[in-house]
Amino acid sequence: MILNKNQKLKIATILPYKENYTVDKASAASLWVSEFYKNSKFKKYNFIYGHTKSKKYLTTNYININLKNIKSKIKSTTNEYADKLINDLNYKKFDIVEIHNRPQLLLKLLNKVKSRFIFYFHNDPLSMKGSKFINERLKILNTVDKLIFVSEWVRNRFFLDIDKKLQTKTEVIYPSVNVQRPVKKKKNIIFVGRLNHSKGYDLFKEAIVKILDEFPKWWAYSVGDEERRSIYILHSRHKELGFINHKDTLKLLNKSEIAVVPSRWDEPFGRTALESSSRGCATIISNRGGLTETTDNAIVLKKLDARNLYKEIKKIINYPKKRKKIQVFGRKNIKHLIKENTKLIDEVRENCFPRFNVNYIKNKLKIINLYNQGQKLNHRLFNISLGKKFTNGFVRNGHDVLEISDRDYIKNNRSFNLIPNINNFQNFLIESFKNYNPDIFFFGHTKNLNLETIDKLRSINKNLIISQWNEDPIMSGLDYSKQNISNINYYADYVDHNFITTHPSVIKNKVNNKNFHFFFVPVDKNIERYDVYKLRPKNDLFYAMSHGVNRAKLKEGTEDDRINFLNKLVKKIPNIKYDFYGFSNKQPIWGNDFNNALINSKMALNLSRGKPTKYYTSNRIASIMGNGLLTFIDKNVGMSDFFNKDEVVFYSSINDLSNKINFYSRNDKIRSQIAKNGKTKYFKLFNESKISKFIINISLGNKSTLF
Repeated sequence: MILNKNQKLKIATILPYKENYTVDKASAASLWVSEFYKNSKFKKYNFIYGHTKSKKYLTTNYININLKNIKSKIKSTTNEYADKLINDLNYKKFDIVEIHNRPQLLLKLLNKVKSRFIFYFHNDPLSMKGSKFINERLKILNTVDKLIFVSEWVRNRFFLDIDKKLQTKTEVIYPSVNVQRPVKKKKNIIFVGRLNHSKGYDLFKEAIVKILDEFPKWWAYSVGDEERRSIYILHSRHKELGFINHKDTLKLLNKSEIAVVPSRWDEPFGRTALESSSRGCATIISNRGGLTETTDNAIVLKKLDARNLYKEIKKIINYPKKRKKIQVFGRKNIKHLIKENTKLIDEVRENCFPRFNVNYIKNKLKIINLYNQGQKLNHRLFNISLGKKFTNGFVRNGHDVLEISDRDYIKNNRSFNLIPNINNFQNFLIESFKNYNPDIFFFGHTKNLNLETIDKLRSINKNLIISQWNEDPIMSGLDYSKQNISNINYYADYVDHNFITTHPSVIKNKVNNKNFHFFFVPVDKNIERYDVYKLRPKNDLFYAMSHGVNRAKLKEGTEDDRINFLNKLVKKIPNIKYDFYGFSNKQPIWGNDFNNALINSKMALNLSRGKPTKYYTSNRIASIMGNGLLTFIDKNVGMSDFFNKDEVVFYSSINDLSNKINFYSRNDKIRSQIAKNGKTKYFKLFNESKISKFIINISLGNKSTLF
């Protein structure tokens, strides 16, 4: 996918299932997501996934995943969460999937969801399942499109014992705040966080009791909770508020003078320090983890103990001018702003899809064209091979093409037990792909391409466009069509576009038809090179059929509606010299024999297997019309959408057909003129260059029409 100007990306943001995306209980990752979402230019197309039992979501774009195994000791909640996400993400088809802080979840989704992936680390990667070990971190680095860290400290932890040159795929984007107006302050000292030893709450307790005893006009507040409490502050001017929502916490910081963040543990970032400093609190922090990256205007404790903390608080209280200066500088010089960092996040998202490709700008694409070249058939299909015509068209439009014949490769690399070595072909294709690095991978009529190989090709080139084509019938009532539809459907959802020689409406109830496009069987100036309307053929009517192009002979005992039709027809045209192949034990003909027979007839019947179906025709239509034979086509095929009665002869019944065959066999001048008009129109509308250009345009996501 190449990102066009003003194109809107559809983004799924995945939170850990334990992360509560609600007004009352939101923590760091939820706040991060909601704040950047509100300011993103992709807001309309961004949906946030998580799990909660509350209905008071932070934003309206939230999609809640109901989980049954949340308390189960037997079944995995992570697996249930992943499975439900995979189903929904694949159904809604997002351009980007962003996963926050759960490496295990990322690894479960990577090969199951067809999207670009961005991963966000909010915590120390070395403390999380799925990223503790070097090989795990390297796998994440190699498979995602972007890695984002909430601080430089977190990024350094990720790259511990990993080459720092690999950081080019990463960004540091900090939790952020908005600019704040000054608010009248009260003599409050605030602690926000879990009330435990790792957050330094015991240090705060020891220091704050002394401060409150010495300064009777000051109050202290603790915001937070802890399941296993062991630290309690007992003082008449200290209030423990417990867990309060984020909005109320910010209000408290706004009107407070001093905030304290004396963490012992390595804070990945330290959101409280940023929020308190930006709201005009004189903020005291430890130098652990990413705390020093939050603001340039905090007081950093030289030694992390209660005595030093007490001294710094006392100093700020005793020197109001210094306190005021720290407060003003913190509020005016905010280091991380939501508006600026939202732009950075949106740029990261856009950069997953290049705005241009050098090959696209120059209109010089590299294309792998995979099809059956028929080497094993001694190239007897050269004149009806659409794959060959596509290559000719691509080259004539200025592109470079690498042709790969899957069936021939497998046949030529059989193992000793004569079983085709399909696995070896996958390796050959992947290695060839790496060397050539195409812009487009185009294939048709193959069963030899593993779905895992397609995933591998996309992982090698994230901008790769994949399209498949199929020229065989898909109409109802034909047994052959059922197998053909199954063949198409196997790859339909794995490719970007499907091209078929039948109108897509015919297949809409059988496969996903959103990415199906009709193409007309192309003619090629170097293949359809005869002008039969100028010649004097000895035969009147030509028709050739087979029981499959890979068979040189008819299948014994096999008949279809075409045989019955021809039996009736020949009885109605006793004076017509017809030259039919694949009929009455007359074997099919191929290659140069086909051309020699074709140019020895004035007219040709375009009769396809199955019921007449909108736009479907055997590819022999290119041979007969393209070489200048007057062509008869059943009007129910709908070819009148492309050709008029002065270019093709349409018939409504077998009687109508026989009458017209008799008429035009006796009127050479009219017959020649219609045949000439038909060939001219065909080459104007559906030559190999125009069809190939149409396929390229559609594959690139550009609007294009056949005529």
